[in-house]
Amino acid sequence: MNENLLPEELVSKAREVVEANRAAGRKVAVAESCTGGLVCAALTEIPGSSEMFEAGYVTYSNAAKISELKVSEEVVETFGAVSVATAWAMARGALAASDADIAVAITGIAGPGGGTAAKPVGTVVFATAERDADPAKIVADQKFFDEKTRSGVRLQAALCALDLLIP
Repeated sequence: MNENLLPEELVSKAREVVEANRAAGRKVAVAESCTGGLVCAALTEIPGSSEMFEAGYVTYSNAAKISELKVSEEVVETFGAVSVATAWAMARGALAASDADIAVAITGIAGPGGGTAAKPVGTVVFATAERDADPAKIVADQKFFDEKTRSGVRLQAALCALDLLIP
């Protein structure tokens, strides 16, 4: 029986992230959109996560991305909320707003609506930003999760974001 609030697969991955970052002495921040706090919830499911989890920002609307994470309005208008540019700005914003050493950002289209031909449902963009890293080095990737449900897309996105936080 799963004693956790969340799926075992997600908790297991979060445990790996917590242990690895604790061992590395690294603090983590998360900026989430389509996952709505799922990554933060997974991390905080793990005892001892307070030693490595610094902050989480759920910026679901474009206005929240702009006001809370200082994503420029021009970036959102030009490239869209689901773009490498926006994810990168979200990650950098989470890093700037916190004392974390690394931040991961997730923005995407979980469905069932909201997709377009260019960005179908299941399109998710990830970015990481590290403190004191070369600001010209953009670490971001767009993935497509061919899941049949909204929760399936969100779970796969959360797992991917956690993978990006392993030192």
